[in-house]
Amino acid sequence: RSRRRATIDTAEPSPASASAVASPIPLEAPVTSETVPWSSLFVVMPSIMGNDGEKRMSASPKVRAARLVQHGQPLRIEPVQLPEPGDDEVLVTLQFGGVNPVDRYVAEGRVAPDGPLPRTLGGEAAGTASGRPVLVAGEGLGAVRDGVWAQAAVVPNGAVVELPAGVEPREAAAMGIAGLTAYNVVHELAQVTADDRVLVLGASGGVGTMIVSLAAASGATVWGQLGSPARAEVVERQGAERALVAGPDELAAALDDFEPTVVFDPLGGDFLGPVIDSLAVHGRLVSFGTSAGPEVTFNMQTLYRKGLSLLGYAGMLLGREQRRRGLEAALAALSEGQLRIVIDEVLALERVTEAFERIERRQVRGKLLLALAE
Repeated sequence: RSRRRATIDTAEPSPASASAVASPIPLEAPVTSETVPWSSLFVVMPSIMGNDGEKRMSASPKVRAARLVQHGQPLRIEPVQLPEPGDDEVLVTLQFGGVNPVDRYVAEGRVAPDGPLPRTLGGEAAGTASGRPVLVAGEGLGAVRDGVWAQAAVVPNGAVVELPAGVEPREAAAMGIAGLTAYNVVHELAQVTADDRVLVLGASGGVGTMIVSLAAASGATVWGQLGSPARAEVVERQGAERALVAGPDELAAALDDFEPTVVFDPLGGDFLGPVIDSLAVHGRLVSFGTSAGPEVTFNMQTLYRKGLSLLGYAGMLLGREQRRRGLEAALAALSEGQLRIVIDEVLALERVTEAFERIERRQVRGKLLLALAE
């Protein structure tokens, strides 16, 4: 099968919109080891601590890393001595790191507040291990142990996935969270086919742009909702037949002629009611975030009389093998051109605070990356 480049670069970010960026991990309350067991959030490999409790340090040079020293404070870019790889660990030289809303939540202490301090942040990155191009993600990176926003990192073998032919590290760095989420909600939960009419809320965000491309590659008719006309071209280039600029008050009327069979919703809030009203009989709603608010109101009679299915994506509950299978399938879809990535900008590591601010203001089209090799 022919291979083609699957990355789109965009221009400078446009003004914020309510649907530009949505987290695949809804956060209505702080996530701690008391409210949710860490074993259900992250699959962690054996410790890199020796019997005496001290880290086994290598003689390798120090690396530059983005360090969380205190919750709520800007990350520090400083040199860090890497530990010697322990059993079932590997040293990875890193090139690009992906930035996600959950990274900001970790920095603020809203996720993993009892993780070790100081530590390197970053839950996904791409680079090389033993000369092979790889994606690094999962296994508690950046949350319960040092992450991957650094020139190099020692990581569990279980966090390393080799890249297929045709996938560059720059693209792969966006796949650990957003790419995995997009692939799973389209193919595992909704099981989109060519017979579907698909509505993607928040279609210009990191996950949304990938969902649009995957659903379009499945042959479905796709509409993408967004809050600003400045982002319409990006959504249409991903394969949407129509980029729909509409807030919750305009959404129902705008969907009169469409009647979607599947809706992907990272927003929640006031968007859910009109979505329920607009869904076709036996339609499926896939929820994977609540960036517009966790409190929703809708008509239950509409839900059961139409025979609608509400499906929630619990990405934090994926087991190690589920995560690996999903990442391998998502990377294969990227290699084959079915999944396409929109990269807004690659920022220097020193600009990580700016990345957090742009995500918070929803001023991102697609994904932000950090350059780690410089």
